Amino acid sequence: MICENPPDFAKRGGLVTAIAQDHETGEILMVAYMNEAAFEKTLELGQVVYFSTARGELWHKGESSGNVQIVKELRVDCDGDAVLIKVEQHGRAACHTGQRSCFFRVRDGAGWKHDGEQVFDPKLVYGK
Repeated sequence: MICENPPDFAKRGGLVTAIAQDHETGEILMVAYMNEAAFEKTLELGQVVYFSTARGELWHKGESSGNVQIVKELRVDCDGDAVLIKVEQHGRAACHTGQRSCFFRVRDGAGWKHDGEQVFDPKLVYGK
């Protein structure tokens, strides 16, 4: 069955939530945003391009670090305001902090525990 329901970029001021998930393990790697240009560039390249709300520009994931995300599958939610991108994560780290996943903090009783995998030193990669 063919359906024509692309992401609805008009709904939330031009942005949709983008969830990157490891296509083999199901691990959630990160959450970011896409505008229509980022979505179209992602389709064109077969690699994920996000919209950086901090910088106000397109952000080709892995452009600086080499940790690109290859698109394996794209899904749009029922409301059209979120996309799930199943990816093959190159370079093993999805997070700019050098962690495998951006979700490396876990609630443990009354506090937070770090249970992530440090893949690289961000100071060495980004110079900050």
